[in-house]
Amino acid sequence: MPFNQWVIDDFEAGDLTLSGGGILRNARLHYHQIGQMNAQKDNVILLPTYYGGAAEGNRAFVSPEYGPLDPQQYCIIIPAMLGAGESSSPSNTLGSQAGPGFPAISLYDNVMLQKQLLDARFPGASIALVMGWSMGGMQALQWASLSPEKVRSVLATCCTARCSPHNWLFLEGVKAALTCDADFAGGHYRRPPEKGLKAFGTVYAGWAYSQAFFRRGGYKELGFDSVEALVRFWENDHLAQDANDLLCALKTWQSSDISANPTFNGDFAQALGAITMPAAVMPSRSDLYFAVDQATEESGRMPGARLSVLESDWGHIAGGPGRHEGMMAKIWEVAGELLNAQ
Repeated sequence: MPFNQWVIDDFEAGDLTLSGGGILRNARLHYHQIGQMNAQKDNVILLPTYYGGAAEGNRAFVSPEYGPLDPQQYCIIIPAMLGAGESSSPSNTLGSQAGPGFPAISLYDNVMLQKQLLDARFPGASIALVMGWSMGGMQALQWASLSPEKVRSVLATCCTARCSPHNWLFLEGVKAALTCDADFAGGHYRRPPEKGLKAFGTVYAGWAYSQAFFRRGGYKELGFDSVEALVRFWENDHLAQDANDLLCALKTWQSSDISANPTFNGDFAQALGAITMPAAVMPSRSDLYFAVDQATEESGRMPGARLSVLESDWGHIAGGPGRHEGMMAKIWEVAGELLNAQ
């Protein structure tokens, strides 16, 4: 396999026992890969996906020209989150687990399936870095807490180790906007609930960026001449997504807690304390739902962590792969420091 060629594949894992009870039948993990594992098996990088994003969206983290994630040096794997439309999800599952019958998925379930992928196709791999934005960052922290002997460094942008009550409420709001559409029909829709999907996108857009972003016309940096044009983009983006997939991944987000699993049994302090390897937590100063104060408090309880705040008006979007050139430079700088220290 050429070092500079992306390979797209699926890992068929069979039945996956879920942490919340029940079984996901015929679990399938979709992933992208570039680069090869070396003979020492110590050059693997994991980039778990974010909410509403496909695996391809994380490719912007990989830039040999500008950043340290070089496929000539590293084997880079992007595992797609369960329930988000590429790995096993409501929209691509048949039978009783299709659509609204799809089971609830946790952070732990995602990481356990990703671990199965590594054990099967990259046996003996030592993970140089687990890195992610938003829900990808939550998965990165989950990896670090569960496998400190396997993960050598972690970088988590615009996320926290568990969903706060206010974050949960924000998500309830966008969920209500979607499910109020009569065409949603409790998830048994015959056609996409377009009004609900557009409403979901509209409400979400107001939370994704900060107040200052809108007040100072930050949307113009994205090529939009008005707030309305930006909102139309968000509406169209969500019209392209499946409603049950959005809600499945949203439920994973709302229940996110790196201690809610059989390893830590709800002991949040113990789960944070297990992150002993070098770690960087990079919240955005203006993030409206993954708050800096929560990230600060949590990172202070991770023995290996340091806090590096992204000073930006772009809110939650500041830490996204390829979203803001200046913020990407800062993220790559920290990622390079973590990798070079090994």
